[in-house]
Amino acid sequence: MHIRTETPRQSDIIAMLERLDAYFAGLYPAESNHLMDVDSLTRPGVVFLVARDLDGRALGCGAYVDRGGYGEVKRMYVDPARRGKGVGGKLLAEIAQRAAAAGLPALMLETGISQPEAIGLYERDGFIRCAPFGDYQADPLSLFMVKRL
Repeated sequence: MHIRTETPRQSDIIAMLERLDAYFAGLYPAESNHLMDVDSLTRPGVVFLVARDLDGRALGCGAYVDRGGYGEVKRMYVDPARRGKGVGGKLLAEIAQRAAAAGLPALMLETGISQPEAIGLYERDGFIRCAPFGDYQADPLSLFMVKRL
């Protein structure tokens, strides 16, 4: 497996993001989904990463947005057939390494309460729960987390 910066404007990645959007739509109302579209993922300050197997198949993706005083983790997704194999942890490690190299002191994220696997991944990676940050408002369907780099 390798993890590299890639554009999200690729058919396999767009399909992956569409599956992620459909998954979130089945769990949460629209007002509790804080998604970045493909165009937003190509803006300056966004680092979009793709994990691929040795045959070039996309295994997962993730990004961080440089918010000035911290990086915000966005669009974390691992193909369901590849879950439990360390892909998500390796994506998070790469995000943390790149954010730290960019001089960011922390990573923050918002995730939903109905995603115990994602919450477990973040907690194993050292994220702890915190108050809403940035433009987020308190939402009973959201958890907010931070990890110092």
